Amino acid sequence: MSPSEFDYMLLHNTEFLKPFAVTLTRDNELAKDLFQETLLRALANKEKYNDGTNIKAWLYTIMRNIFINNYRRKAKQNTIFDSTPNDYLLDYRQGAVSNEAIASINIKEVHAAIYNLPTIFKNPFLLYFDGYKYHEIADMLGEPLGTIKSRIHFARKLLKAQIDRH
Repeated sequence: MSPSEFDYMLLHNTEFLKPFAVTLTRDNELAKDLFQETLLRALANKEKYNDGTNIKAWLYTIMRNIFINNYRRKAKQNTIFDSTPNDYLLDYRQGAVSNEAIASINIKEVHAAIYNLPTIFKNPFLLYFDGYKYHEIADMLGEPLGTIKSRIHFARKLLKAQIDRH
């Protein structure tokens, strides 16, 4: 396939990319940038296009990969590197409680909510909270694995409802 044939085929098969770009980005300006980047990459990699391949699928794949790479790059930029001797990675969006008294009140509320759970939910939840795996809890309590998973799920829902009320 000659370069001019590829260019012609590319130009006549790009209109479907614009709505796809808007769907991915949910922003018209970002969609325009994604569309242009896709066409640029397609032109830069035209030697990788195999004659007879569905060009629409090829272009969709390029656009999707660019979007995913940009998303991952942006997610990494939201992580801040702390240069202390231990070299921890910190997420700046994590919440921090500035007042220790408030933190201890919240912990007391959580503990009270846990101990107010019905025994059928409290026991599996406490074992799970202590670090046991579902199958270990099922063996200890002599219950089926699905039952244990269900009880822990309901315990979480009850705790969330109790804490949200306060």
